[in-house]
Amino acid sequence: MHRRGKVIGIDRRAFVGRPKDIVHHQFDLRRKKTRDVFRAGGIQAVVHLGIMHDLRASSREHHTWNVVAFQKLLEYVAQYRVPKLVVLSSANVYGPSPENPQFLTEDAPLLGAQSFSEIRDLVEVDILAQSFFWKHPEIETVVLRPCHILGTVRNAPSNYLRLPRPLTLLGFDPMVQVIHERDVAEAMRLALAPGMKGIFNLKGPGEIPLSRIFRLLGKRPTPVPGAVLAPVLSQLWRYRLTSFPKPELDHIRYVCMVDDTRARQELGFAPRFGLEDTVRAVLG
Repeated sequence: MHRRGKVIGIDRRAFVGRPKDIVHHQFDLRRKKTRDVFRAGGIQAVVHLGIMHDLRASSREHHTWNVVAFQKLLEYVAQYRVPKLVVLSSANVYGPSPENPQFLTEDAPLLGAQSFSEIRDLVEVDILAQSFFWKHPEIETVVLRPCHILGTVRNAPSNYLRLPRPLTLLGFDPMVQVIHERDVAEAMRLALAPGMKGIFNLKGPGEIPLSRIFRLLGKRPTPVPGAVLAPVLSQLWRYRLTSFPKPELDHIRYVCMVDDTRARQELGFAPRFGLEDTVRAVLG
């Protein structure tokens, strides 16, 4: 994006390897300095990526960082008449379930927090973005819901696949969808096109059994009965011996796959990376 125009970033974390032509403000999005950035004017679009996924953070910290900060951001977008808003959500807002249809469309209910309360902020941010879409039709709002993002990112799917001996549930081999991190970046670029608005599911080159992903990575997972694995994970999580909480077991047990027809037809999105390249991206 910075090769096509001026890019300003706001994040309390340092921007390691920042290109020289990107302006980076290292402060909390909730601070009044954020308003000053908007007040300076000239902002043509806002891309929101700032969801905290640290499951060990308190529910209060999650709520203030994810929801309260996003509400402030929406306020600034409306007040300073920014013409475009792109929000990176996730297909996880639908939630894995044995009752899911084979492919979920953008109209499916957001049930991801029913069995995994830690992601309710993600669901709430998605709902806030939808509400903003209807309240401010003059602002082109785009919500992107990608499937499991793989790459050098430190998210749950990539971290899980980097484990030397990942644990799996005995008797379960769900079909999953994965997408390369660079394909997600391309979808965000397409979402910035004038006139583009709406909610779009994103998926990569296709569906793949979890077992085949392990074979592509040369991994030998350890299958464990669910009745054993669930309480073991609870204890390991309690003593900080794992970064994989028990509720995430549903992601390696049930399906949560999306229909990306709308993104292909309206957004013009098509993944550039094949299945093998996408899976092996977790290795760097």
